[in-house]
Amino acid sequence: AIRGHAIEARIYAEDPARDFLPATGRLDHLRFPESGPNLRVDGGVRAGDEVTVHYDPMIAKLIVWDEDRPATLRRLRAALAETQVAGLTTNLAFLAAVADHPAYGAGDLATDFVARHEEALFTPRAAPQDDVLALASLAVLEQRRADAEAQARRSGDPHSPWHLTTGWRLNVETQGRLDFLVGGERLSVTLRYRDGGYRLDLPSRSDVAARGRLGPDAKLEAELAGRGLRATVVRRGRALTLFAEGAGHELELYDPLASTTGAETGSGRLTAPMPGKVIQVHVEPGARIERGAPLLVLEAMKMEHAIVAPGAAVVAEVRYGVGELVEEGAELLVLELEEA
Repeated sequence: AIRGHAIEARIYAEDPARDFLPATGRLDHLRFPESGPNLRVDGGVRAGDEVTVHYDPMIAKLIVWDEDRPATLRRLRAALAETQVAGLTTNLAFLAAVADHPAYGAGDLATDFVARHEEALFTPRAAPQDDVLALASLAVLEQRRADAEAQARRSGDPHSPWHLTTGWRLNVETQGRLDFLVGGERLSVTLRYRDGGYRLDLPSRSDVAARGRLGPDAKLEAELAGRGLRATVVRRGRALTLFAEGAGHELELYDPLASTTGAETGSGRLTAPMPGKVIQVHVEPGARIERGAPLLVLEAMKMEHAIVAPGAAVVAEVRYGVGELVEEGAELLVLELEEA
């Protein structure tokens, strides 16, 4: 007999903002809610595994059950909020947006659901709030402190003042600044050292008392203006993924000395939007093409993606042939554009 209601959410390595293109990369961090009578997680990967072009990019199925649809939806929203994936792009935020949408809650479903509610489902996330920037700053500062303490233990003079991370200076107050890049926007946090903690100047608030403790499992316990907060912070070089209050946030530590490279728009150099295998090549060097003409086709994870001409041009080079594997960002063709 049928009893209750169930919903399955499929967590994929894909980018909903780029027409759900599959993504590849290393699962640096993977955490699911605890399974029980109302929740099951079907997955075949673990933290540290690679999602490659050779298999379907599904990470896991999150399945919830309850007596009726409203109760099941509440469980689904909670389970998605507890799921953490870092290291590659996923559809987690998109799934959460669908589960939160009033039309989905009311069961107003059809095959054009995503198209009808595109604006609500794909609205770019607003800049992180002060709490997120404060937590990210505390995680960076605590990691620096832990690294300095480890270096002191390995040195011949563990009590050297050069190993101190208290920010002590003679006769003056020590002040520092951390800059983060979020969605191309640069956000700054100014910090002043205090005994056992810091005072932070955030985008919307100033002189906020803060302290934190970063555990070995990437969990951060913090106190911000007298409030207790918890977060999980996964760091990969300058990139940080911060999970707090049921949401994930991507930040990058800004380094003015780091070199930046990128393809020039309008250069006529077409790059692979994803890693995959070339299965068709429609043009040869010297061919004259019109805007929208198919140039080659990539296959990845059971999907085909056509690369088309951005404008009228002459094909100068074809860098790959049928059967060759390409990485994301690989230069596929070079065109001599006749129009912008």
